[in-house]
This record gives sequence, C-alpha cells and structure tokens, in this order.
Amino acid sequence: MSATYYFCIMDKAAYPTPETFTRARSAELFEEAKQYFPGGVHSPVRAFKSVYGPPVFFERGEGCHLYDVDRQKYVDFCCSWGPLILGHCPPAVVQRVQDTVANGMSFGTPSPHDNLIGKLILEHHRYIEMIRFVSSGTEAVMSAIRLARGVTGRSKVIKFEGCYHGHVDSLLVMAGSGLATLGVSTSAGIPESFAQETIVVPLANIKALMKAFKEHAADTACLIVEPVPANNGLLFQSKSFLEYLREQCTAHGILLIFDEVISGFRVGFEGAAGMFDIQPDIITFGKIIGGGMPVGAYAASAAIMKHVSPEGPVYQAGTLSANPVAMAAGYATLQELLKPGFYETLEQKTAQFTAGLQEHCDKKGYEMRFPHVGSIFWPSFSSKTIRRSEQIDSAGIDRFKIMHLECLKRGVYFGPSGYEVGFISTAHTDEDLAFASKVICESLDITFS
Repeated sequence: MSATYYFCIMDKAAYPTPETFTRARSAELFEEAKQYFPGGVHSPVRAFKSVYGPPVFFERGEGCHLYDVDRQKYVDFCCSWGPLILGHCPPAVVQRVQDTVANGMSFGTPSPHDNLIGKLILEHHRYIEMIRFVSSGTEAVMSAIRLARGVTGRSKVIKFEGCYHGHVDSLLVMAGSGLATLGVSTSAGIPESFAQETIVVPLANIKALMKAFKEHAADTACLIVEPVPANNGLLFQSKSFLEYLREQCTAHGILLIFDEVISGFRVGFEGAAGMFDIQPDIITFGKIIGGGMPVGAYAASAAIMKHVSPEGPVYQAGTLSANPVAMAAGYATLQELLKPGFYETLEQKTAQFTAGLQEHCDKKGYEMRFPHVGSIFWPSFSSKTIRRSEQIDSAGIDRFKIMHLECLKRGVYFGPSGYEVGFISTAHTDEDLAFASKVICESLDITFS
C-alpha cells in the first residue's frame, strides 16, 4: 500500500484558521508510516502522543516558517528542537552546504572543513582547548562519560532528576526512593547493573548532593548536569548552585560535565559556561554546532582530551564523525553567531516577545509564566519559578495540549510536548512575532475558558 505524496507550492500556502485547518494528508502519511516504522516515527515525541491529533508532516522550511503537506504554513518555535538559530535554509549556510556536497558528501577521512570549524570554536571559547566531533548529542554524552571514567579510573556517575542527556544506557534512569539513590532504569533493554552505576539526585538540592558525595565520591568518575536544563521545562538553576557543583567536584576529584547540547552556542557563543563563568572539565555539544545537520561534539582541556584514542587509551570512533557537509554547515552558522550584537539582539527579541505574552496573561489573570534565557523560552502553566521537574503540575501539561492544538489551527507550531521549550531565531521578524503573539493569546483564551 502506498500513499499519494504532496508537495506544497509555497506561494499558495497560507496560515490555517480554525475553519480551514486540516491534517488529512498528514494523517494519511502517518497511517502509512506506521506500517514501516515503530509507532510511525523515528523519535517518540514525534508521534504526538502528548498532544491532540496525528503528527503534522512537514516538507519544507523557509525563514521562521514551516510548510506542511496540507499546504498550510506555520511560524515555527520548535526550530528542529533548537539548532536552527538562523532559521530554516539561511542562504549563507545553504550555499556552503551546496558547494561542499558538490565535492562529495562523505569521505571517512580528515578534511579541511574539520580544521576550519575546530579552529573557529577553540579560538572563541575560553573553556575548552581540544574538541572531538561525533554525529549526535547522545553520542557526545556517551563519549564524555567514557572519557571521564578513563581519566579517573572510577565507574559511577552522578546525574540530576529532570536533566536529559540522550538515550545513553547509564543515564536513561530515574531516582528510586530517597534523596540520592542508585538509578532505576526507565527503559526496557537496560541492564540493572548499568543503572546501578548512576546516582540520581534532585536538582537544586544541596542536602541530597552532600549525601551523594559522602557515600559515593570515591567511586564517582563524573557529575553531569544541564547547566540550563531545557528538556523537562526550562528549569533555571542559580549560579551559586552550579558553583557549588564545581567546588565539590574539584574537592573530590570528580570531573564536572556540562551537557550543553541545547545551551551551547544558543545562550551565547560560550554557552552556559560563559554565561555563568564556570569552568567545567568536559562540555558536550550538539544542535547549533552542525547548523541543522546531524552533529555532536565533546571538548575539554588538552590534558583530558589527550586520553582519547589514538593519542590515549579511551576508544571512540565514527565513520560519519566530522562529516564534511555537517562541518561546512556548522562553520557557516557559527560565523554568523560571531557577528557583533548577534546574541544581544536575539535575547532582546525574545524578551520583548515573552513580555507581551506575559502582559496578556497578567491582564486576564491566567496562571502563566514565560521564563526565558537567551533565545530559549517556555510556556509554563504556573505562576511559580520552577527549578525541578517534579514541581511541574500535570494539570498545566493538560492545558498545554489545548494551547498546542489551538495554535496549530491558527498557524503557530510548538514542539508536541508541554515539557519542551521554544526557540526564537534571527529569521523571526517583528511581524512574525506579532502574528504569533496574537495567535498564542487567542489560544490561551480558549485554553483557560
């Protein structure tokens, strides 16, 4: 059985309205996809299980807009889950990719593109001295954990409840009962022995951390944290808390890993390390570093990175690591980010946008906040500052489902989960954001009615 495929004509695409919105062709494609792929998707959140209706199938992006197979367009706040800080198909990036592809898509060898982007990053990031490229954020984290274990000769890892680090076996765990516990697997297929190597601690809980250090410090290779947790809502952590992590890791000989797959190059060129002025031992990257192409990286001091094969005993390899097309896309993107005022302008745009939404909610008396950092924001259905994932009210997540549907009907696309954050790119114009603000406010009025 084969479905008919549709390709939108961009100049005829228009924002949907509640009266014209349809997912008929997307639904048809989804039914076909379920015959080929588990759940019809290649990443669980794409199945729209946390929101209403079948997933929307998109076939083109341009600027801040997405175009679906039903010939409808949307202002996009998902931005491919973060990497598209310049929007879809920025001309400089597209041109460099096209030029690179014309010379070959993959060599499995070193190429000049590696040196160009490596030099660019290291010359403008004070907190790292050497970098290794891989193909995804998950692979970067997996490699960083192995490196930490290789450097220290220890096996255990401390992680925080509410921080997500990809589908790495030893990190796909949750806490058991108690303040600081050995991990419990959250996925079938992960041996309990793997989970038992991970100590899970609540975020922003010094008492739990003290207990973890007291009981496990001698066996712990590393502590990993999202310094800007953005996978279970936007969970702001204080600088003092992150400084405490740095102090305690140093005191106990534990390597501190900042997972900056989302925050790296998004909240500033030096990411959260630069924003907080804290020196981690290892940093993991992804998303923006590939300019929309599949990529990841881990980086540290030269002393630590020299433990990586072939210079050292910690093995890590990958045929598509530093793929020339991904390196070219990343290089073109990062050059734009280094232009004067880039981050200041984007942060101001995000602040103004969220302030307008907050003003509407305050006038209507809705319990909503729109916390933001840099160009990341989160529609939080609470009036409180949320620092830990367990503080997120499930009733708010149910409300997000309504907001998400009403926004879709009017031409605004958010990632399909109330725990996911939104992203603003340089391609979002004032006109686009004004339109989106109107749509979101209308959708919230329905949500709270």
